[in-house]
This record gives sequence, C-alpha cells and structure tokens, in this order.
Amino acid sequence: MSALTMSARVDARCLDVELAVAAGECVAILGPNGAGKSTLLGALAGTVHTDGGRADLGERTLYADAPQRRWLPPHARGVALLAQDALLFSHLSVLDNVAFGRRAAGERASAARARAREWLAEVDAGELAERRPAHLSGGQAQRVAIARALAAEPQLLLLDEPMAALDVGAAPMLRRVLRRVLRGRTALIVTHDLLDAVLLASRIVVMEHGRIVESGPTAEVVARPRTAFTAHLAGLNLVEGRATSATHLRNDRGREIEGIPNSPLSQGDLVVAVYSPSAVAVHAAPPGGSPRNIVAATIAELEPRDAQVRVRAYDDHGATLLADVTAAAVSDLDLHPGKVVHLSVKATAVTLYPA
Repeated sequence: MSALTMSARVDARCLDVELAVAAGECVAILGPNGAGKSTLLGALAGTVHTDGGRADLGERTLYADAPQRRWLPPHARGVALLAQDALLFSHLSVLDNVAFGRRAAGERASAARARAREWLAEVDAGELAERRPAHLSGGQAQRVAIARALAAEPQLLLLDEPMAALDVGAAPMLRRVLRRVLRGRTALIVTHDLLDAVLLASRIVVMEHGRIVESGPTAEVVARPRTAFTAHLAGLNLVEGRATSATHLRNDRGREIEGIPNSPLSQGDLVVAVYSPSAVAVHAAPPGGSPRNIVAATIAELEPRDAQVRVRAYDDHGATLLADVTAAAVSDLDLHPGKVVHLSVKATAVTLYPA
C-alpha cells in the first residue's frame, strides 16, 4: 500500500484542505452535509478538478498546480471509489462485474475471472457469481461492489457513505466485511455514522465548511471531541468558549462553566468543556447544596435508551444539552417535552481541553 499526501482547493465548493494518510491507514472523514467530504474524495478520484494543490500517492502524482499543471485521468490513478450506490453493470453477471477492471486493464478473461472469484469469496459473496445485479439485495450489491473495487488492486480505496443506502439488517454484515478487507489498506471512508469510524478507522478527520477542524486517533476524538458536531455524534455535551481562569470558561453567550483542565490553561485561551450526559442531574427547581454548573433548559425530547431515558433539552440560546436519567426519575419529576427544568453537573465531571 502507498502513503497519501494531498492538498486541495476547489473554489466553487469552498474546499481548502491538507491531509496526509500513512500507508495502510484507514481514516474516517466526518462532518455535516455540505462540509466538502465528497468533494475531497472526488478530487482524489479525479472526478472533481481542483483549482490548486497537489496529491501524491506513493511515487505517483495524481494532480499538481506547480511547478506545472498536472492531472492524471481517473483510470490511471490507482484509486478506487465506492459510492453509496453499488453502480454495477446490469448487463453483466456478478463475476464479470468484479472482473471488469482487470479485463479493462488488458488481463486475459480466464485470469481476471479467477481473481474475481477469489475476491467474491473474500467478501462472502462467492455464491452470487452467476447472478445479475437485478437479483441482488442492497447488501449483496455493496459486497460485490467492494470486491470489484479491490479486484483492481488499487493503491487507495475511497468509500463514500457505503452503508447509507442499506437497511438496518444489512449494515452490520457489510461492516464486518469492510473491517476484514480494509485491514492494512490505505483508505478514506466518508460516513455520518460514528460506529463506522470506531469499527473501521484508526483516525478521524472532521470537516466543516470545506476545512478540516478536528483530527486525531479515533478513541481520542470520541472521548474528547473538540467540535459540537463530533460531541453530538459521540453523545456528549460540549461547551466552547474562552478561559476566564485556570478552571473556568465562558462562551460567547455569557454562560460560564467550571471544570478540571487536562492541561494548564491561561486566561483568554480557546477552550472546550466536555461532559457525559450520565453526569447531568435534572431538577424541577434550581438545586442547592454544593457548587455546581447549573443551567435552565426546555425539554425537547425524551428518548428511551435501554434502562435509561435520554433527555434532550435546549437552553435559552438554543444550545443542545443531554442528560441520562432513570425511568423512575421521568415519572417523579413529571418530565415531558416543553417542561422547563434545571440541569446541573459537578465541576469534577467536566473536563476542559484546549480548543
């Protein structure tokens, strides 16, 4: 497998990013709709032309704007793109779909089909070889598409929301297949599902408005999110602001929160406070007792989650707040959408990180 280094600017789509991926590393790209994730993949695959930047995959330059303009066509890049839809050739059998890339590269039909059978077996689809795409389920079609992409032996595999079009039952099997076949491969996977990132990728990159705003090892980003988007995916509460002391931050709406810093903070530093919904207590009236972080909020939704209920509420400025309570607490406090409550969390349960 080859390492990837790239920068890309696409003015029409407000994309301006730099990214490096080690050989054999799988990186998950997360972000809200319109963040530029698919544009980034398109630039690497050769389906989107860049206005500036450079991408090198091993010894091969995919595109460059200096010292002279260079742009390799998609078929010459050693890059395979797997989209939401399998996009199999309807007039070919599954076997010939998987063999197509090798046949197009000039390999003899017998050799290409033999390799295709090996890849179909690798994705648990060997029994589908003689079927036509019209007779496949969504999950089966995606497994065939994965085999077709890998049969071409790409140096870089790009996956754009591969589970998005699948039903709930098909996604777990496809994740198991991807977890197996992506091991040791250089790959980028765009996804909205944090589970995909946790199971498949060793690193997470978060994009917003065409820029990379967060990056780090998967476990660290999940446990210590630095953006509201990532905190939402991870099911954590996050407050962004500036340090007013070594243990306090204030956001741009004037809300102040106290916590325990994971590294020394100075006044004025950009800081994020992160805390779990399980650390939040819900009160019908402002609580007394030991000093706490307290905020009034209006309940928007109650979501059963196994033995608990997740309370989703909004403060006066529309910021989302999460709390996990027992079903008994919901009854005792008469919690319901529209009710104003007071949420509290002890400072010892809040961690402050440099933004």
